Amino acid sequence: MATIDGLPPLREVIRAHDLVARKQLGQNFLLDLNLTAKIARQAGDLSGCDVLEVGPGPGGLTRGLLAEGARRVLAVEKDARCLPALAEIQAAAPGRLEVIHGDALEVDVLTHLTPPIRVVANLPYNIGTELLIRWLTPAAWPPFWESLTLMFQKEVAERIVAMPRSAHYGRLALLAQWRCEARIAMVLPPEAFTPAPKVHSAVVHLTRLPDPRFPADEKVLSRVTAMAFNQRRKMLRASLKGLGPDIEARLEAVGIAPTARAEEIGLEQFCALARDVARG
Repeated sequence: MATIDGLPPLREVIRAHDLVARKQLGQNFLLDLNLTAKIARQAGDLSGCDVLEVGPGPGGLTRGLLAEGARRVLAVEKDARCLPALAEIQAAAPGRLEVIHGDALEVDVLTHLTPPIRVVANLPYNIGTELLIRWLTPAAWPPFWESLTLMFQKEVAERIVAMPRSAHYGRLALLAQWRCEARIAMVLPPEAFTPAPKVHSAVVHLTRLPDPRFPADEKVLSRVTAMAFNQRRKMLRASLKGLGPDIEARLEAVGIAPTARAEEIGLEQFCALARDVARG
């Protein structure tokens, strides 16, 4: 791993700037620079890419991204206390790090980034899933990013990569796998973080597909899967009855047993049902 000269260890940075992690901001800091470099490497060759990082905190992953050769890093940080620590990294890597003080749910990052773009972040726990859904549901596909390399609570990561008939399978798995290749790249124990969370964490790597795996209208697919999984214990002929009185016939027409439950149905079948519903 390359290094960024002149920067002190992260524990010293946190002590110098009094950066006590705040639960209300979903903060858990990664201090091991070997780990942050390993996370950065999961995103592949960054040398020709701009990288969006959300919630850099004191900059552990930021250092890893720069050391691993990112062309530029745009770091969006809500906590003003972290800005002086990030400014030190800016000084050590001239022209390669831009820091925006703001809420990642509100900042327009595209005016600050040049393709190709990858997103790499130890996401704040309190907004991680919402950000992922936004990135997976842009107005047009393909999106602005080539890949997402994101840290979540392990349970959320398992929901993203889950297969039918598994405990974690649901709408998030369908949404992610409809448009991406998704895999868990790393699992991290609580003690890797300061403060240590109560659960394990995991890094998920998602690579966008040029087109969705199966044709379907996104809004119709979202409606169908929401109805199915909001009552996942019920048979589909009951949970989807709001789609119309002929729902059993529609299910049978696309090869789905009306007595099946949502967790038994794969992505291709849900897309087929969404197409049938969209035809009216």
